[in-house]
Amino acid sequence: MKKTILTTILVAILCLPVFAYEKYPGKGITVKPARATWDTGYFQEALIRRALEELGYNVKKPKELQNALFYKSVALGDVDYWANGWFPNHWGQTPKNFKEKAGIYGTVVKAGGLQGYLVSKSAVQKYNIVSLDDFKRPEVKKAFDSNGDGKADLVACPPGWGCALVIDHHMDVYGLKEHINLIKASYAASMAEAMAKHKKGEPIFFYTWAPNWTIFKLKPGEDVMWINVPKIIPRSSQKAAEDRMTVSGVKGAVTDPLKAGFVVSDINIVANHKFMKKNPAIKAFFSVFSLPLEDINEQNTKMYEGEKSEEDIARHVDEWIAKNKEKWNLWLETARKAAN
Repeated sequence: MKKTILTTILVAILCLPVFAYEKYPGKGITVKPARATWDTGYFQEALIRRALEELGYNVKKPKELQNALFYKSVALGDVDYWANGWFPNHWGQTPKNFKEKAGIYGTVVKAGGLQGYLVSKSAVQKYNIVSLDDFKRPEVKKAFDSNGDGKADLVACPPGWGCALVIDHHMDVYGLKEHINLIKASYAASMAEAMAKHKKGEPIFFYTWAPNWTIFKLKPGEDVMWINVPKIIPRSSQKAAEDRMTVSGVKGAVTDPLKAGFVVSDINIVANHKFMKKNPAIKAFFSVFSLPLEDINEQNTKMYEGEKSEEDIARHVDEWIAKNKEKWNLWLETARKAAN
């Protein structure tokens, strides 16, 4: 009898550290995250950081890095991961030995890195707009001409942005310079003017990308529609990913598939190979973590409207977890099991 009691006590004692290890597999381990310089990518970084903290990891404040510097740093092991990879777009910014040292370990949003042109849904229906080519038609140009220059106004990208080069390319190869006026002033200010027009019932035409507050305020399929380029004619820098310039399943697109004219990327988690090998719990968490694009757009809108401090972002994380508690707990359980 005494032997049975002693055995039970011994088993219970031995199980205590195992339980602690399962709940906090990251105890004593420091993690060095990075995040992108664009704030539309802050939310997923903050969610992942919170998860790793709940798993017991000591997670440092993220280092904010330009793309090329991050890929060099993660390959060297100076940082461990980020959740702001856009592939295949970012392959050209990785160092030569990148795949030997680091790689993609998760997908935050499949085809989440979407770019393209949107038009008021009411105008799409009224004028049967399917592609940029329709802006050569006199009645369409007139409907979108705000300054009387005889051209349709398009909210485009300011000089220096990568998208500006692609839009300029489109104007050339599709013969649109005489038909479309590119608004290249401050994007936020130009979009604010476009939204004011939309509220007054006037048609609008703009470029945007995802994730972005614009397509939370102006919902594709309800307020606006994604339209096609006439045909896929890539720039030299796009040729390697030409197959990713056409995408299926885009909500609010005028056709399926959509000829976006821009390389459509997945938003990925990128990490150092050695770091992942040493941390199976993190590797497992990265493999199951994902977000609906609409959720990122919603959080981005809150930031656009002024809720952009680190405290605000932490509160957004709290709110998201509270709404998705079952999913969140399942992700953490998956991570803890992988640490055994």
